[in-house]
Amino acid sequence: MSDKALQPVEQKVVLFYDDELTAVRADGDVYVSIPQMCGSLGLDTQAQRRRMERHEIMADGIGVANLATPGGQQDTYVLRVDLIPLWLSGVRVSAVRDEIQPKLVRFQREAAKVLWQAFQDGRLTTAPDMDIESLLQQDSPAAQAYQMAMAVVRMARQQLLMEAKLDEHGAQLGEHAERLDQLEAAVGGEHVTEAQAAQISQAVKAVALAIGTKTKRNEFGAVYGELYRRFNVASYKAIPQRRFEAVMDFLNEWLQSHIGNEPF
Repeated sequence: MSDKALQPVEQKVVLFYDDELTAVRADGDVYVSIPQMCGSLGLDTQAQRRRMERHEIMADGIGVANLATPGGQQDTYVLRVDLIPLWLSGVRVSAVRDEIQPKLVRFQREAAKVLWQAFQDGRLTTAPDMDIESLLQQDSPAAQAYQMAMAVVRMARQQLLMEAKLDEHGAQLGEHAERLDQLEAAVGGEHVTEAQAAQISQAVKAVALAIGTKTKRNEFGAVYGELYRRFNVASYKAIPQRRFEAVMDFLNEWLQSHIGNEPF
């Protein structure tokens, strides 16, 4: 490939409705895989890339990035996300299959914004956010109960951390962490956000696929089982927010031990 080579500093898998799109941040901009977009829309990748290269503006936004994929590192053509509407404006809705036409319209309207936001505020999905802050402003019994429960959690957290600091040998740190997780779960403490849950799900998928290429088996259950056992939860959505980084570090190390991948 002789096109402009990009050096990605961050890669994310973004769930755009029912499609997974790989995006990277490089040279201060966000780019998305051209083959993935064309595959989602039923378009011929080679023909569309040639059309982009013939366009003076779009040609400047095409690059080649080395992406981490389930099959290993691969050089892939990518397009700067702000040029997606320009590219798709030249694709007639009637030119794609009937069942794909609504998807094409969604790509034209929303794809660039969603992919850009993935690198701004951590959103990795098109699912709408729940405005919890506005709900807590309501003077309802549920809102009051939630605020009281969170106050109890904060007090208990401070007490447990204080006890842990007083422990000279640190032998009880693991016990304190487990008690804190149980307390937060019991009173409705904050779990990972939807965006964080999506990141965990994508990380589990990458690990399971990497292991499966070697064992030739479906490894999703095994990966989830080890995650739940290690972090003492029944669902990845029940993981406390404060342990999100630890979960991602664990999955990244697991993935790298199999394929030497870059972090999620």
